[in-house]
Amino acid sequence: MEAVKKLIPSFGCREGQAIIRDYGQDYYSNDILTLAKYYSDNGADELFIHDLSQTDEDHERTIGIIKEVAREIDPPIITGGRIKRLEDVKKYLYAGAKAVFLDASVQENVDLIKEAADRFGSEKIYVYLPDVSYLDRVAEYSQLGASKMILDESHMEDRDLYRLSQMPYEFLAACDDDVPGTITSYLKVPSISGVILTVPGEKEGNCMNMKQELKARGIPVSTFESAVPWKKFKLNSDGLIPVVVQDYKTLEVLMVAYMNEEAYQKTLQTGRMTYYSRSRCKLWVKGETSGHFQYVKSLRLDCDNDTILAKVAQVGAACHTGAKSCFFQILAEKEYRSLNPLKVFEDVYGVIQDRKIHPKEGSYTNYLFDKGIDKILKKLGEECTEIVIAAKNPNPEEVKYEMADFLYHMMVLMAQRGISWEEITEELANR
Repeated sequence: MEAVKKLIPSFGCREGQAIIRDYGQDYYSNDILTLAKYYSDNGADELFIHDLSQTDEDHERTIGIIKEVAREIDPPIITGGRIKRLEDVKKYLYAGAKAVFLDASVQENVDLIKEAADRFGSEKIYVYLPDVSYLDRVAEYSQLGASKMILDESHMEDRDLYRLSQMPYEFLAACDDDVPGTITSYLKVPSISGVILTVPGEKEGNCMNMKQELKARGIPVSTFESAVPWKKFKLNSDGLIPVVVQDYKTLEVLMVAYMNEEAYQKTLQTGRMTYYSRSRCKLWVKGETSGHFQYVKSLRLDCDNDTILAKVAQVGAACHTGAKSCFFQILAEKEYRSLNPLKVFEDVYGVIQDRKIHPKEGSYTNYLFDKGIDKILKKLGEECTEIVIAAKNPNPEEVKYEMADFLYHMMVLMAQRGISWEEITEELANR
């Protein structure tokens, strides 16, 4: 199977602002998270964030922004730009970046390639090449441990593309030109696995639209393709199929709607949930008037081929009443315990956070917070030791009890240091 080519929107980050380059002109956006989510929801395969900070203070702020973006979006992040020592590479990776680039024009960065690759793995270390003249040293960078090269050459000529096609290394090409023909010429080069879009405005940032154009030009890109043809769906008497819509993270059921074939095909093409309105007898893109779009994460067909389950990233509320879900009216209910591990962890963590914000007299949790980090760490160490001791005993119940104790104290530490379960699970997923 031919490997798909990647579209990677990019922006610089300085003084808390996103800087989008457009043919020498810089444009600014204060709302970096919204910008990153837009690219993520609209088909970006990865996101490139260039740290343009000029002070250590701004560098730390940018690290915090990268961490926030990594927590909120699904595509992997490539970043770099202000690296003076190995610790800076570690900070980017610990903030949630998939890979960090080292600038080949800075000798100190070149000197760090091998050490960084040995420490964090070659797959996490890229080298940034300011222009084609640096291609002469690509073999050296690869031998030092870099897994991928980022070539920032705005307008490559045919001879440059031919040279790249003969090189046994993987490249990402920065592309200032948003014309599909130019991007196509880059992506047809076998060694170029993706393009970094350095001018991603609304048109270019909507990678789903660009992917459809590239697909028509014969470029293999990641798009939604239906594994089952429409003709095999079992439709109701109106020629429609019901769609149950879930939040892809929480699995909360948000709404039920209907699709005809046109709505289904448009959903696949755009990545935005599109339905057929039975009352208005026409297509409607969810969110086109409210802004509360639903971005496709997965579409599944049930065993009878007569119902679609859509998992989506929901912007805002799904219900026209303003409620998150249309299913907010309780008809009958019985108390029950949820054994969903993440939900249990989040519920317990929520109680711990509430104790921190609203102290309760006599609360053991508040006792730990009052005593501070050293006491929390001491208890965590004690509980860890008790797990080891319990594991040597034949009774597994004791191990479960001690592990539960350890997890509770670990969550107190998480609350103390401002770490969420979402960050923990994302870090595990990244591994």
